[in-house]
Amino acid sequence: MRELNFGRKGAAQGQARSLVVLLHGYGADGNDLLGLGDVLAPHLPGTAFVAPDAPEPCAGNPFGRQWFPIPWLDGSSEEAARAGLLAAAQDLNGFLEARLLDEGLGPEALALVGFSQGAMMSLHVAPRRDAPVAAIVAISGRLLVPELLAAEAKVKPPVLLIHGDQDPMVPFAEMDLSGQALTGAGFETYAHVMKGTGHGIAPDGLGAALGFLKERLPG
Repeated sequence: MRELNFGRKGAAQGQARSLVVLLHGYGADGNDLLGLGDVLAPHLPGTAFVAPDAPEPCAGNPFGRQWFPIPWLDGSSEEAARAGLLAAAQDLNGFLEARLLDEGLGPEALALVGFSQGAMMSLHVAPRRDAPVAAIVAISGRLLVPELLAAEAKVKPPVLLIHGDQDPMVPFAEMDLSGQALTGAGFETYAHVMKGTGHGIAPDGLGAALGFLKERLPG
């Protein structure tokens, strides 16, 4: 298992009542989302925000990181992508356990907020953990291997799917496909459409995420 470098903002260590882990997309790094902590912190007092770097250098962007390779972007094989996903899932689970221990919190105080490939990681990892997290916010992503979800899910935390209806990178239709698989597997699932938005996070989408987190995080 690989250790992940990360940045941190928000409540001081040992004083946080909740923890939000921000998971970046393909070709970016933790700093790409860590600034969201500055925006969200005034509305989520007592919350710590951490943003890890994905474990691998990005094959499609030498200055960024990836959670796993993406065949249609970097020419990798489907086998490499699957192996990368499984390895990254182990890395992320280890990271989550370490951060909860550092903060003195339980999983009920943890939320995952992922963008693009980070959203894919959030939706893949959280249902397969032993204890449910407080919330998953998946922005501009999709559910990987949806046909396995019902059989492999150990827990069913609430999920908010957020997607731009003009997304050229991860098609908008993926939000509906993910939502159908999640609700079919028994997940409490919500959706917010960012109208006129491409592959990004619009203010209304961030507002929807904030409202969802405020309702579900302790404190």
